[in-house]
Amino acid sequence: MHYADLHNHTTASDGDFTPRELVALYAERGVRALGITDHDTLDGLPEGLAAGREAGVQVVPGVEVTLRFSEPLFTGSLHLLLYFPEALLEREDFLADCAQTFSLGRGPALVRARVEALNAHYGPAGLEPVMSRELTEAELFAQTDQVSRKHFAVTLAGMGLDKATVMRLIGNDSPAYIPSGMRPEDLAPLLGRWPFVRVLAHPAAGSYPGEGHYKEVLPPYETVEALLPRFTALGLDGLEAHYPGHTPDLTERVIGTCRALGLPLVTGGSDCHDMAQRPPATEGVGAPVLAMLMGMLAVRARAQARS
Repeated sequence: MHYADLHNHTTASDGDFTPRELVALYAERGVRALGITDHDTLDGLPEGLAAGREAGVQVVPGVEVTLRFSEPLFTGSLHLLLYFPEALLEREDFLADCAQTFSLGRGPALVRARVEALNAHYGPAGLEPVMSRELTEAELFAQTDQVSRKHFAVTLAGMGLDKATVMRLIGNDSPAYIPSGMRPEDLAPLLGRWPFVRVLAHPAAGSYPGEGHYKEVLPPYETVEALLPRFTALGLDGLEAHYPGHTPDLTERVIGTCRALGLPLVTGGSDCHDMAQRPPATEGVGAPVLAMLMGMLAVRARAQARS
């Protein structure tokens, strides 16, 4: 069993478990620490931290930020895990800064644009009629306040479309695809103001050779490697090497990249969303990695306090 699992989601974004339920699942499994890293929101952290204190499980505050790329090399989204000191959750200026920045990559405007694009191309009156009816924003927001690709997939499957068709409609190669997330340059000011530790999430999952939900629509590792200078410019601290969607060979490649770039952190996590497709406690790291992460956060928090 891993000592710490640093990548997990709750109902605050697109996970099936409330923060309290997630902490309980890890406590039952004997995991000593977990990161709560919902997509582009900090909303699940207060409940998760409180549950962690009650259960004797260390909760590491974090967020998985979605970054958008629209260029010849890659059109789509990649994810950056940001960890930060718990004390920042008591600061209104930090919370407001995060909320404003994260809103650049998600929200009703992006959902509306995606719905319009899908209806225009695949709706009953579209260029390629596939859907039996038009998609609506209301049915997506009825599932969550943080609409993601998962919620589009659930709604389209509810129209009777099979998995392959759903992925064709919402995949990166779809003519109706609009990437989520903010541009890397939109995130840079936030990173410059606060003491984050920055880890690129599941960099090699797009090269997983088989079927699996972890692969999603991520690009092959060679594409991610070519984009790494965009992340090192943001002050990248490490890569998430230990991941359920990485084969042993891919894990070693990611670790090698960390060494080549001189990145200190090699992290890992389950990317838990649910019990069936992406269950908890399937990957993680040992106590030394967690200690390094927490030490880096402490050093950066002290440096910010002095500035």
